[in-house]
Amino acid sequence: RRLSTEVELSSRVRRVNAHHVADDHAPPALRARPNQFDGSRVSPDHWSDRSWEPGALRAAQARHVMASWGTGVAAAALPLMVRAEGVFLYDAAGKQYLDWTSQAVCSNLGHTVPAAVKEAVVSQLNHLPYVYSGMGITEVRCRLAQLMAEILPGDLSGLLFPCGGAEANEVAIRLARRFTGRQKILTHYRSYHGGTATSLAATGDFRRWFGEAGATGIVHVLSPLPYLFQWGEDKQTATRVALAALEEQIVAEGPHTIAALMLESIVGSGGVLVHPPGYIEGVRALCDKYGILYIADEVMVGFGRTGKLWGFQHYDGVVPDIVTSAKGLSGAYLPLACVAVSEQMRAWFDSHPLGWGATYHAHPVALACAYEVVKHMLHEELVANAKSLEETMINHLQALVDVHPCVRQARAIGLFGCLDLVDNRGHLLQRLDAPLCPEADVLKKAMMREGLIGLFRPPHLHCAPPLVITRDELVDGFGRLDRALTSLDEMLGH
Repeated sequence: RRLSTEVELSSRVRRVNAHHVADDHAPPALRARPNQFDGSRVSPDHWSDRSWEPGALRAAQARHVMASWGTGVAAAALPLMVRAEGVFLYDAAGKQYLDWTSQAVCSNLGHTVPAAVKEAVVSQLNHLPYVYSGMGITEVRCRLAQLMAEILPGDLSGLLFPCGGAEANEVAIRLARRFTGRQKILTHYRSYHGGTATSLAATGDFRRWFGEAGATGIVHVLSPLPYLFQWGEDKQTATRVALAALEEQIVAEGPHTIAALMLESIVGSGGVLVHPPGYIEGVRALCDKYGILYIADEVMVGFGRTGKLWGFQHYDGVVPDIVTSAKGLSGAYLPLACVAVSEQMRAWFDSHPLGWGATYHAHPVALACAYEVVKHMLHEELVANAKSLEETMINHLQALVDVHPCVRQARAIGLFGCLDLVDNRGHLLQRLDAPLCPEADVLKKAMMREGLIGLFRPPHLHCAPPLVITRDELVDGFGRLDRALTSLDEMLGH
């Protein structure tokens, strides 16, 4: 009977469209690899009081340290920094570098930490180093939130404290979608909003290509200052036509589908671009007309960089519904950002789940740092210092434009400036998304020789030193840049 059953089953299996019978395959053999902790691999140097020799550090870098944005090969040439003071950094060989862009436009107070900031951080570590923001409220969280509400205009009264600018913009987009029940977010092509998933998709420049796949609901619009054409021969015409095009796009997308329009108050890494007169005012009016929230991305320009406390204050009567900022909030001493929302939004979320959270949101030690940084900025009148040095910035930038054929034009507002570099034909030195060209590499090395370090994203060369810089230090920096640009002129045959 057993034999006949097996024969019957075999005949059934061998028929077309027969019932599926799975093959009995053994799983692949696992290649054995060590996966348990081996204490003998841990170097005793980690417990030594002695500093590691530069050679050992470079070896560790080569084997284990990964670069951000660029390649590891490019990062291998970066200087090995060992200390910093004021507006200067020093490498392992003792070479001095003037911090020409406050690192990533964030070290606003320079590299000498105010005593009150250090004392606040140590005190917070001693008394209450960490509380998860969903399980307890800390004193410093309440104090910093109130201070922020007091220095923000209008009714921007609700505060959150993520860890960085990209996360702050992620939060802002989440809140706008939750509050409105809509999905779409409009942003400029000529913009940068951060390196995380949604904020990178919201970014307009080429960096969004690294991460926009899979992100939905982001709609890009052309700014009033595009790269390859002009909306009009004068600023007034450009504003009028760009706003008309924006309204056309809002109508075409469907206002009822748009949660918010998010713009950098002053375009930062895209070239220090101040929007033409009336444009941001017109954007605010369009948002009001169609019931769309306006998000001001102040991650780079907030906290005094442009000679006003907030970048949007350069546009008469404009108060956003949501403001994001970071960098200058803590002087980059500890990671922290902020998101401020209108009183209407704050009250709405009192009875609706926020829908966002993070382990290190409102970290008390970072808050203690930021609280003292903001107070120091206000007490030392660093916003006024940025404004007072604007004329020096403009005059020295103009001198570079006048003297160096490789400089087409420059812009500056407060202590925020940028040069546009060109080749020997008068064309931009390279596209933003292109690999570093030989000419740009020559300038980059010349700047390092001159002891000038900062953001250089060809064809744009930024000038954004710490807000504590003195006039003499600023002039020194321009002297170093002048000599470096001479090297580029010589390579271009000027």
